Amino acid sequence: MPIGRGKFITFEGIDGAGKSTHIATVVELLRARGLDVVATREPGGTPLGERLRELLLHEPMHPETEALLMFAARREHLARVIEPALSNGVWVVCDRFSDATYAYQGGGRGLDKARFASLEHWVHGHLQPDLTFLFDLPPEVAGERIARQGRALDKFERERADFHERVRRAYLERAASALRRIRVVNAGQGVEEIGKIIGETVMTHCLATEA
Repeated sequence: MPIGRGKFITFEGIDGAGKSTHIATVVELLRARGLDVVATREPGGTPLGERLRELLLHEPMHPETEALLMFAARREHLARVIEPALSNGVWVVCDRFSDATYAYQGGGRGLDKARFASLEHWVHGHLQPDLTFLFDLPPEVAGERIARQGRALDKFERERADFHERVRRAYLERAASALRRIRVVNAGQGVEEIGKIIGETVMTHCLATEA
């Protein structure tokens, strides 16, 4: 019997929205169903991608350079990890993908949307996630969560409040244009309630088609 294509699930949201907490839960849910799963992240996911991640999170650079490096890391990630996994029937759960570039470099930095669209089409015009969870939270609340962690901040987390508000608006704009793919999650809810929503959504939109 031929191997079916794996599903591609991504998690998005402004820094501090709490999405990372739920990625492991989804991976465990899928593996409990007997599925092979790869958990990965962007920028990163490959040795080269992780090196680019360090530059992107900590080095100042021109906004267009930042966007180009994001997509360069993504192309490597797709070629080395995501596309081979999906082709072999393996599910991929990824912490951020191109929606993040649209929000951070497009909304936050002001990158021209036409340039973003051109890069997105070039790098992965053939592929979008099957399902995306967008964790939505007011920037001031997200900032309080990050402050309580007491860790060193990357350059995006150190940006002013208006930057994070632009990122949030861009995320919601992206969600409005892709309603069938992006599920907006109120990240101000409790962990258990969010986990229930995510679990039910995965079961309905992805696992139901596997039965």
